[in-house]
Amino acid sequence: MNRYILKCAFALFALFSFGSANAQDNVIDRVEWVVGDKAILRSDIEEAIRYWLSTGRKFDGDPYCVVGEDLAVQQLFLHQAAIDSVEVDETKIMRQVDAQMDYVIQQIGSKEKLEEYFDKNSAEIREMYREQLYNMEMMEMMKAKLIGDIKVSPSLVRRYYESLPKDSLPFIQEQVEVQIITQEPEIAEEEIERVKSELRDYTDRILSGETSFSTMALLYSEDPGSARRGGELDFSGRGEFAPEFAAVAFNLTDPNKISKIVETEYGFHIIQLIEKRGDRIKVRHILRKPARSSENIKKMLLRLDSISMDIKGGKFTFEEAAEVISHDKDTRNNYGIMYNRNTASSHFSLEELPVDVARVIDGLEVDSLSQPFAWVLDNGKTVCAVAKLRSRTEAHLATIADDYETLSMMYKSELGNNRIQEWIKEKQKSTYVRINSDNRNCEFKYPHWEFYEEDK
Repeated sequence: MNRYILKCAFALFALFSFGSANAQDNVIDRVEWVVGDKAILRSDIEEAIRYWLSTGRKFDGDPYCVVGEDLAVQQLFLHQAAIDSVEVDETKIMRQVDAQMDYVIQQIGSKEKLEEYFDKNSAEIREMYREQLYNMEMMEMMKAKLIGDIKVSPSLVRRYYESLPKDSLPFIQEQVEVQIITQEPEIAEEEIERVKSELRDYTDRILSGETSFSTMALLYSEDPGSARRGGELDFSGRGEFAPEFAAVAFNLTDPNKISKIVETEYGFHIIQLIEKRGDRIKVRHILRKPARSSENIKKMLLRLDSISMDIKGGKFTFEEAAEVISHDKDTRNNYGIMYNRNTASSHFSLEELPVDVARVIDGLEVDSLSQPFAWVLDNGKTVCAVAKLRSRTEAHLATIADDYETLSMMYKSELGNNRIQEWIKEKQKSTYVRINSDNRNCEFKYPHWEFYEEDK
């Protein structure tokens, strides 16, 4: 059994153990903290403990102390976020809710077991997850705002590097730079027509009253995020949709009608309006993806093999080929160089690369080309690609010459953490806080709470 499975098993054991122990406690709900004008109840803390356990998080100390303080600190940030009118992307939150619900259900075994554990129905559990993730995102956005103006100069980064003990220097994993050329295999016209015919059939069945849009989405939509909700998407602005999807969705006016078939990079859709609120809409959709035949994938792999031979023969360079023939819009105007969004650079560890790319890159010599390969993108689309290893940096202790960006990020992170700690400290002193006497012996992470005496 690997470490990941053991970790999940331990977390689930703790989750159910906490649930059993709490069921025997039967303590009447009470106020544990008051932070400003916000009361934090014992039930709030217990629900947050269950949430933490369900995500595999562990406690460094008494859970009631750790989580109680965490909620109290959260309130400091939420209060400031409200003053500063910080807004959270609800669509992003709901995607996180879906992912978290799927993960926990998979680990626990079923939706029914999850409902039994939380003693809530699935809609109530989703709302609990939404609230937890919303507050966490709001808190992170407020932190980002507090430290957003921090800048460091090369001389300060060098001074920071020189001040670090050798045993504190970060260990830099092997890093690679990768260039890519991708091409999409053709989809047979018969396959496209098959998908469109099915969508027209869905439309006819829905409009005839034989079934509902939600039921058809649940049964047939190939968008896993929305299918389980009957195809429903959260309120979104025009820019949050694919342009072709938005052009049709925002022209819908009658919730009883269904759109024409819409093609986007993800496949073919039909759309139904649920509600409009200003410049945001809520819709449901059904997505069907035409399949690329294995025969057409093989043809494209052979074509890329021929292109690779031309590059090796000097007919043109990899960079020229990427600019002219690659279908990948993110890399074709950058000589095919892949971009790491996690580090805002072109360097990846093998673990950060897409699995299909890492597999063909591992073991290549610098400036060598991979064999053509099929690559399944995040949107589920299969493309064919050939990759080139542009550079490889062996694993090493960080140096100012080779790892300036990493050291700069470390230094900024340290300055940011220090600023946030000072901000929390000042807010602790200036915010009314009352805490139940049972919790006053807790060992808190932030020791500067100015507790007011409880009312007699």
